[in-house]
Amino acid sequence: MNTVSAPLRGRGATFNPHHRFAALRGEPVDDGWYREDGEPPALATEVREERARSLVVRNQSPDLHFGLSINPYRGCEHGCIYCYARPNHGYVGLSPGLDFESRLFVKVDAAERLRAELDASGWKCEPINLGSATDAYQPIERRYGLTRALIEVMAARRQPFAIVTKSSLVERDIDLLAPLAADRLVSVYVTVTTLDADLARHWEPRAAAPWRRLQTMRRLREAGIPVGVSLAPVAPFLNEPEIERVLAAASEAGAQAAFYQVLRLPWELRELFVQWLGTHYPDRARRVLRRMADMRSDEGRARLNDPRFFSRMTGQGAWAELIRLRFELAARRLGLARRLPELRTDLFRRGADERQLGLF
Repeated sequence: MNTVSAPLRGRGATFNPHHRFAALRGEPVDDGWYREDGEPPALATEVREERARSLVVRNQSPDLHFGLSINPYRGCEHGCIYCYARPNHGYVGLSPGLDFESRLFVKVDAAERLRAELDASGWKCEPINLGSATDAYQPIERRYGLTRALIEVMAARRQPFAIVTKSSLVERDIDLLAPLAADRLVSVYVTVTTLDADLARHWEPRAAAPWRRLQTMRRLREAGIPVGVSLAPVAPFLNEPEIERVLAAASEAGAQAAFYQVLRLPWELRELFVQWLGTHYPDRARRVLRRMADMRSDEGRARLNDPRFFSRMTGQGAWAELIRLRFELAARRLGLARRLPELRTDLFRRGADERQLGLF
């Protein structure tokens, strides 16, 4: 049982190995973690409310499968050490470490802005990815409800969208998602990186437990909602040995499709991850970093990050190829080697269209 805090004062350190992955306190959340020996100290959280000048962002990266995205929150309480969005906090003078996890920005007018953008005469309907940078269902969503409000707007406009999350809070919105799924207007990818509770508690500490995410997938499928599994990221000698087991468990839980990405470490994330790895897994830290460098080498120069499009998601070299083959073979065997059904765009209607229909 995890909990959500009220807005308190945050901390601006980069790394804290002692209780860095503490639970928040407040409203009970069924995330699948149960502690018999008491909970560790809470991580204080500061919330900054802001009004968005625009909400829908067009993707400029040619190696991503979606063109539009919405992120109602900046920063993420889940605290995943591998999150590639961490360096974005540096642009507002905050640390990609604890600040990213505890000093959050909330776009309080998100639903209002989305409604205006969808109703604009120049809007051309295409699927939107909800939560591409930070999880739209992170714990603070229980307090603000921005994600549900956004879904209500998209449901009214018949705007197609996809969700990627590692939170069981998505179950709250099944009443909205199921009717949309019946019209092929929504799909959900649940991120499952490991079945190992110890690894999950260390590298994605305040996200739902692995078994709880599988239960969420099952409940979504029972409601008729298309579900896929995201195995992202994959890191050698950490969760890489579990590729086949994760896909098998996801398939058994109802997943219909799967995709993966290898771990990438842009900007300050490299230092954070290296420090985290040495603290929690010192016995294998050198092996992990060497294999990661093998997958990111460029003209014989070893490095831990490759910013180039296409290769940044999959890596290159023998280890990257082995991961690709193992994933593809397992996905093909389990019937996961495909994308979820294409979402419809022909049902879209603007608010003005609704008002016109009301005249008849």
